[in-house]
Amino acid sequence: MHDAVFLQHLLIYLGGAVVCVPIAKRLGLGSVLGYLLAGLIIGPSGLGLIGRGEEVLHFAEFGVVIMLFLVGLELAPKRLWELRGPVLGLGGLQVLTTTGLLAGFALVFDLGGPAALIAAMGMALSSTAIALQILAERNALATPAGRLGFATLLFQDLAVIPMLALIPLLGDGAAGGGFDWPGAAKALGVILGIVVGGRFLLLPWLRFVAVTQQREIFTALALLLVIAIALLMRGVGMSMALGTFLAGVLLAESEYRHALEADLEPFKGLLLGLFFIAIGMSVDWATIQAHWQTLVLLTLCFVLVKLGVLAGLARLFGIPKAQRLFFAITLSQGGEFAFVLNNTALAEGIIPADIAGLLAAVVALSMMTTPILLSLHDRWLEPYLAGRGKPDYDAPEDEGNPVIIAGFGRFGQIVGRLLTANRIGVTVLDHDPVHIDTIRKFGNKVFYGDATRIDLLRAAGAEKAKLMVVAIDDVEHSLRLIDAVREEFPHLTLLARVRNVQHAFELMERGVHFQREIFESALLLGEHALVRLGYGPYAAKQAALKFRAHDLHSLVKRYEARGDEEELISVVREARQQLEEAMNADREAYQLQVARDYWK
Repeated sequence: MHDAVFLQHLLIYLGGAVVCVPIAKRLGLGSVLGYLLAGLIIGPSGLGLIGRGEEVLHFAEFGVVIMLFLVGLELAPKRLWELRGPVLGLGGLQVLTTTGLLAGFALVFDLGGPAALIAAMGMALSSTAIALQILAERNALATPAGRLGFATLLFQDLAVIPMLALIPLLGDGAAGGGFDWPGAAKALGVILGIVVGGRFLLLPWLRFVAVTQQREIFTALALLLVIAIALLMRGVGMSMALGTFLAGVLLAESEYRHALEADLEPFKGLLLGLFFIAIGMSVDWATIQAHWQTLVLLTLCFVLVKLGVLAGLARLFGIPKAQRLFFAITLSQGGEFAFVLNNTALAEGIIPADIAGLLAAVVALSMMTTPILLSLHDRWLEPYLAGRGKPDYDAPEDEGNPVIIAGFGRFGQIVGRLLTANRIGVTVLDHDPVHIDTIRKFGNKVFYGDATRIDLLRAAGAEKAKLMVVAIDDVEHSLRLIDAVREEFPHLTLLARVRNVQHAFELMERGVHFQREIFESALLLGEHALVRLGYGPYAAKQAALKFRAHDLHSLVKRYEARGDEEELISVVREARQQLEEAMNADREAYQLQVARDYWK
């Protein structure tokens, strides 16, 4: 019977996620809000399909633990040491400033001093799970906002330890209590044990298991490692996620880092989704209905205070303008540890039960505001801020250069360097303000602007230029640019970068010469592979050239057959057979020539 109930609950969780998350993603609201809504719908405040979410929440917290371990694997100790300034500076200022403002706000509403302080401390912390999930989804961990956001989250995890230690001192047990020196010694001992064990025990153990070449045992070892460290940290009253993060850092430079990432990634994704669903289930809809006006006011005030603090600190610590609001929104919600602090304070008799319920509802609602604010940021605020930021960049100038390069990423930079090395003047346009700031530090002259705007092209000298290189990442954007240039500046010779086969078809239809960005480098690597496998350098070069010519011929054939699926399949199969026959003929001719040379 218990098994049947477990399977029914699993069916409900998976069904809620499969329905809500794709809809939320389709509406541009992000996966996190989809999971939260799924939990709200299936939980006791919604359809009541599942009664309680607390037990699931405790289990699903393990997803956050695995996520911090994987984040640690990306940060070698040297890199972590480089983050010490932002961790202590930005993280410390954020927690102290937000706590002070929120505590003052709570005192205005006649909440007692200890209760106000604990409530403010809990709400000053952000959701590690939500923030890191957003940064990972947007590939933003390597950006200034991502790096400093992670540093802030890391300090918050560290700050939980003294916060939890402070609660008994503020409660009724303060008189006979004092600082828990034995507990602190145990915590320090566990951390030292993780550091020493990670250095001298984990690597040999991983190596021993890896030699068996049993993939499932290596996966079991990865899970065992994370669970053991998490339980050790919990046993001494510290953050489980912090301990596994430390273990990940110690293994960041090992040869098993990528294998650990590959084995744990699926568990992380599933458990994080379950964690967000459990958060949605924990929202007490009855409390919200009874006090909705107060809750809406409190949530708005809380999120606005946190946004203001984070935006101000983003400016103080040099986060680029275009990323400041994104940084602030990503960390603007309440965090998982707010529930822990509130429950601990409730058990100590510091916070009344009704106030603890309101605070929990505010934190849960603030988590739901983050995806909504990000959606508004992406659709409305980011374009507006980008538009206001344009005067900070030099306007394009007609410098009489014969070449204009639209898009100055990796592809465009190589073209530009080759041309300037041969003393050919280029004018560069790029639409990413952060990218421009980075490039200009290296002495490159790049102008801000959307290259599809005719007025900017005229200002950049398109009427006098001879050639334009279209190296824009976005396919639709590049096609719009090509169409605009063809209409307004027909004299310009166009050379374009191609992202995929469909993009190539579009350019062939327009009669534009193009270069496939990955094809040539992959072909060169294949040529080197042939040499390493015993081919002579000349034979390998000839094989690569023949393949190149055949692939281009095949691309033209596929372009001609693109409207008829059956004919397209026939063309692909015929091209594959012809290529094999041609390569076999060349190989036999080469072997015959080698034999003749040998007998001469």
